[in-house]
Amino acid sequence: MVARTFLVRHDDSTFTVDYDTDDGFEVFQFQLFSLTSIPPDEQKIVGEDNDRIISDDSDLAAVSEKLQLVSITSEEARKPEKQEETTSSTTGAGNFDAGTSVMSDEELARMLQAEEEALLLQQYVAGDNRAHFEEKVRPHISKVLLYEDPVRQEAARKTVPLDNLEEKALVSLAKEGNFKPSKVEEDHAFLLQLLFWFKRSFSWVNAPPCDGCGNETTAQGRGDALPSEIQYGATIVELYRCNSCSRVTRFPRYNDPLKLVETRTGRCGEWANCFTLYCRAFGYESRLVLDFTDHVWTECYSEALGRWMHLDPGEAIYDRPLLYEKGWGKKLNYVIAIAKDGVYDVTKRYTRKWNEVLSRRAITTESSVVSVLTSITKECRRNCTSQVLSILEERDNIEREALERDLRSTDDAPISLPGRQSGDKQWRIARSEFGTDSLSSSSCTVRICSDEHVTKIYNAFSSILHKFVEDSLTASKGVEVLKILRATVVDLKKLPYKKRRASLKPNSVVGTSLVHQLLPSFKELLNALSLKSERDSNGILSVCLAGDPVQTALALPVALHALDELISDLSKCDNFSKGSLSFPLLRLNRICSGAVLASGEELPFGIATAAFDGTRMSKWEEPNGAKGCWIMYKLSANMQELVAYELMSANDAPERDPMDWVVEGSNDGGLSWHVLDERRSEMFDKRFRRKTYNVKSTGFLSNMFRFRFLAVRDVKSTSRLQVGSIDLYAKQN
Repeated sequence: MVARTFLVRHDDSTFTVDYDTDDGFEVFQFQLFSLTSIPPDEQKIVGEDNDRIISDDSDLAAVSEKLQLVSITSEEARKPEKQEETTSSTTGAGNFDAGTSVMSDEELARMLQAEEEALLLQQYVAGDNRAHFEEKVRPHISKVLLYEDPVRQEAARKTVPLDNLEEKALVSLAKEGNFKPSKVEEDHAFLLQLLFWFKRSFSWVNAPPCDGCGNETTAQGRGDALPSEIQYGATIVELYRCNSCSRVTRFPRYNDPLKLVETRTGRCGEWANCFTLYCRAFGYESRLVLDFTDHVWTECYSEALGRWMHLDPGEAIYDRPLLYEKGWGKKLNYVIAIAKDGVYDVTKRYTRKWNEVLSRRAITTESSVVSVLTSITKECRRNCTSQVLSILEERDNIEREALERDLRSTDDAPISLPGRQSGDKQWRIARSEFGTDSLSSSSCTVRICSDEHVTKIYNAFSSILHKFVEDSLTASKGVEVLKILRATVVDLKKLPYKKRRASLKPNSVVGTSLVHQLLPSFKELLNALSLKSERDSNGILSVCLAGDPVQTALALPVALHALDELISDLSKCDNFSKGSLSFPLLRLNRICSGAVLASGEELPFGIATAAFDGTRMSKWEEPNGAKGCWIMYKLSANMQELVAYELMSANDAPERDPMDWVVEGSNDGGLSWHVLDERRSEMFDKRFRRKTYNVKSTGFLSNMFRFRFLAVRDVKSTSRLQVGSIDLYAKQN
């Protein structure tokens, strides 16, 4: 039901916008985006009658119908430099980035008062144990210096599948439409892929398997370290007795990352220790971060972000510094970052409850903490040149300002963070770090969908199937031809992304002459994959790169999954003929290259655009969508008539499959909606099951489509909805 109609003024134009309370404020922002091209995260909406800034549904309910829309970016650009300096000095927190949400004056006053009281109280409860604080920090200096050893760095690099991670990094950027990334962007993307690879290659140890029979073991206490273990820093050795054969297995807690590169086992200490070496081995400025409440992780300086970035290798989570306080429920006290050039108190990056943290910092006074860290840092920098010292000191000042700014930011308020995922469940519960089973999730931003290659691949099969009919191939023989193409795609995927070349190999059913005969019909598919065919002097056909290898890397998984489905569909054709060449065997005129917004998404692997990327390897996941959620697709060009669509179930958790939904179209950029199709009690009988639906209400031209998912298959057992893929098909002209 439309609750209100707003008149929104932007620059010299005024727009009439219907606000539906069922849709919520995010949809209202997306409507404004469709009208003004200002993304939601850059919108500043103000009530014209009282200058009230609108930030949620309740604000909209409290203002008159006249609103003004301003682009934050444009507004910041118009501010005179002197005004910015005045604002900074007033807040005492440096220059705020455009779009950063900060507390209201009242909230800030309350926080500062609480911090002042906590700091005053801390003077009475903090011990005078400066030496104990220093003893907890200083031993880690020698550990981080090991990361600078060329031998250790080379040992780490040798274990990394470099080509594979480079390919994944570039493909991740290409999925965002960035096919020409800068070196800085490439480095940032590679670091994230290094993190994900490390999570898969390193093993968490709750209790090691028996060295003799491989069965489960039970902890038996500790033993004395052997000389061969002490050699690699294992001062602690845990002992475990086999539950089957009673053999004792040793678990040395190695501290030398060189040994950890070999064993690739351990708990958070080993994980962070080894991963930080990997980061240094690839040239990233890195720190080992020590949490006094018993956890360790890594920070790297991201040139792309212009700041230090949190990375937890055990959780494969990055840039979520509130993970521990907000997700795990940890009661932090001291978080110290340790690098080759100094030690830093970065606790404020990991909390939004500084006054509470202050009450727990009881080892020594705050002035002693500063004194100890300053002294150690000077020692670390004693051999630095004056030029290097100047650079380091400037970075230190910038970081201090950033820590104060972040402490008072509310940007992360809508982000849902998980409890600890690594380690045995009972162990996590015992440590009060279990939290929830949720992964990191947040409200969704507008994302550009770079999926034109998916549409090109789908269209390319038309010429192949038409050639089958023209040459009177049976469906079974056509399947064999497609299997040859599939085998070639598989071979190409296995090769380094810059050196892809594979043969089209005939089989006992499809001979060389038939492959040569059909070759012209393959051209469109090869073009869609940035590939070309070549024939050597012996008549052997091969397929190789014809353009940007990243385009090929992005498209090959789509082609593989499309071939799997086409082979399955063609195998079911009893009488294959020209009449068979229709939807859904031919999936023509797929809509692509739009903008996507959803009610929510899973970070980092369940984002909204994953629903449109054409592969089974990804999915859109809405953490709170079981009882209702939505996803919208805004066209980039002319209006289209939606005549059909397809949904595919995701890789796991059938209870999260969509069951009831409504498909709507809008011809005014989301101001009003027309129901195109409704489905109830739909069931996906297996994983990766694609279901095709013809739109019931045709003839309506739209520039935006919306799926409103009303319920999942088993709403009692999950809070989530997930969709493997969504494909939209327009009427052919």
